[in-house]
Amino acid sequence: MSASYHDLSVLLVEPSPVQARIIRDQLAGLDVTRVEVVDSGAAALARLRERPPSLTVSAFYLPDMTGVDLIHALRAEPALADQPFVLISSETRPQVLNPIRQSGACALLPKPFSPAQLEKALRAATDLIEPHEMLEVDADLERLRVLLVDDSANSRHFIRHVLGNLGIEEFIEAADGKQAVAILADTMVDLVITDYNMPEMDGRALVEYIRQQSWQSSVPILMVTSESNMSRLAAVEQAGVSAICDKPFEPQTIKRLIERALAGRES
Repeated sequence: MSASYHDLSVLLVEPSPVQARIIRDQLAGLDVTRVEVVDSGAAALARLRERPPSLTVSAFYLPDMTGVDLIHALRAEPALADQPFVLISSETRPQVLNPIRQSGACALLPKPFSPAQLEKALRAATDLIEPHEMLEVDADLERLRVLLVDDSANSRHFIRHVLGNLGIEEFIEAADGKQAVAILADTMVDLVITDYNMPEMDGRALVEYIRQQSWQSSVPILMVTSESNMSRLAAVEQAGVSAICDKPFEPQTIKRLIERALAGRES
């Protein structure tokens, strides 16, 4: 267990007093004792604007909005855009949960969840809050140029925030594969991080283009996606992606994947 969990302050957004008590007890089991409970999205936003906690943990269905509405409201306010967010829900439908995955949530916890799942979510949150170890690569991190390709501006912002904590400073952004192709035509990059599902040109088509037609055909490509169709992901692997990472992801996971991808480029 990380010693830093004791220092976490958590805003729990849960309309059910019974569920709130259960979650507080589970947090206390991980030495998280600074927990404030509110029962609506409006109350959560008011509290967050007054004094943001270390982490917001929210149920999906609230009396006045959903967890999706709440995280979108956070991401729309500059002062709260980087607020670590964990969703707890019994929802399993991808079309319902995907907006949360695209909005830079630290974790999606099922209901009920295990202590191990909760600890993993807290670890992801603290990785965002606390300084990270820098990437261990044979390169000047300040000059490492990363192309982020994702149709979700919130997702791009979240990934940029995570990579910034790892020491990367130079980013170029594209909203889909078509824009990325235009950028790659005349701009050298050291790493491409792309989503799968995008308009105009999806992640698979982008990987195929880079590997088969781009003058930067050997650039490492990391796919960060909520796509769960195994045949589609297998096709991306066959197309030549360097690694695939789920949304949401733990910052330490993407750190390891980037280190491996860049090491493979250098070897």
